[in-house]
Amino acid sequence: MATVVLAGGGTAGHVQPALAVARQWKLSHPEDRLIFLGTSSGLENTLVPAANFELHLIPRVRISRRPSVTWLNIPFDLLSAIYQSKKVIKSADVVIGFGGYVSAPAYIAARISRVPIVIHEANAKPGWANRLGSAFTEHLAVAHSVDSGKFEHALLAGLPLRSDVAQAFSDSQPDWASARRAAKVRLGCAADTPLVFVMGGSQGSVAINTIIESTVDLFNQHGLSVVHSVGKLNALPQAKGGYKPVAYVDAMADAYLAADLIIGRSGAVTCSEFRALGRYALFVPLPIGNGEQFVNAASLVADNRAQIITQKEFTADFLKTHIAELLAKSATAPIAGNGADLHAAEKIVALTEFAMKP
Repeated sequence: MATVVLAGGGTAGHVQPALAVARQWKLSHPEDRLIFLGTSSGLENTLVPAANFELHLIPRVRISRRPSVTWLNIPFDLLSAIYQSKKVIKSADVVIGFGGYVSAPAYIAARISRVPIVIHEANAKPGWANRLGSAFTEHLAVAHSVDSGKFEHALLAGLPLRSDVAQAFSDSQPDWASARRAAKVRLGCAADTPLVFVMGGSQGSVAINTIIESTVDLFNQHGLSVVHSVGKLNALPQAKGGYKPVAYVDAMADAYLAADLIIGRSGAVTCSEFRALGRYALFVPLPIGNGEQFVNAASLVADNRAQIITQKEFTADFLKTHIAELLAKSATAPIAGNGADLHAAEKIVALTEFAMKP
């Protein structure tokens, strides 16, 4: 029986792919022990136990984006996180990392313990933790082609899909048009009315939410259905006409399928799930980070399935001027989804099995 440690806490972009790989690993190796590393503040605290996997918490290494006195704590926090990670990893057979704050100390602990490392990079521009980890291993996988650095030669695996998204893709294959109409009905919308799905994010995007709330009358004038996920931490706006605000959408696969137009950020997981099930998207990349959200959606733009604008460009006037055009582009976009990421988890499992060989 092998022990596999998965490091990828914090955001859904790190946790969801790790969970997909864990589920796939269990299919092939049901007797193995799988342990997730996480911190007390990440989404892994709810998502990992809900998926019935073991979770071990380590201290978070906080690194502010701008110079701060908190940087003085980084060496001490990192040493503490490495020490806690090593307690779990020293007896493991392999570590699979997905980036984020949890991964850096896990990679260092694995290197010290001489445990094989496999790294999956979800974004089109690799993050700092995975760039660090790539110095310790040749076993690299990516969701998108990378033009430079060690990840340029990584396995192009795609991004592991959540089980509900993968199942929805398979179920929709016989008749995508009927599947999209049925998904609208399950969401409580009219089957033949254009639907806009606004993704405020798991905790909500104030910038996107504010613009959408100010354009409710515009959507109603066009006779559109709108499902607006505002985020669990934000107050719900008032429902009006076809505008339906919700704190959170549990049936995300239905939302991707049902929407004629999706408005949201272009994180790696969102782009992958949209690629599998979505029709057309207006992406407003998060204006912080290293610009990865612009790059994540580039292939979808090239396939005429998405448009990218900056947060400054995303205004009520923009929507007023372009909403009809966006829906027209949706009507000419491919009716079917794209299964490019359908076998990503299997590829990462195969790479990990190879890495574990003596």
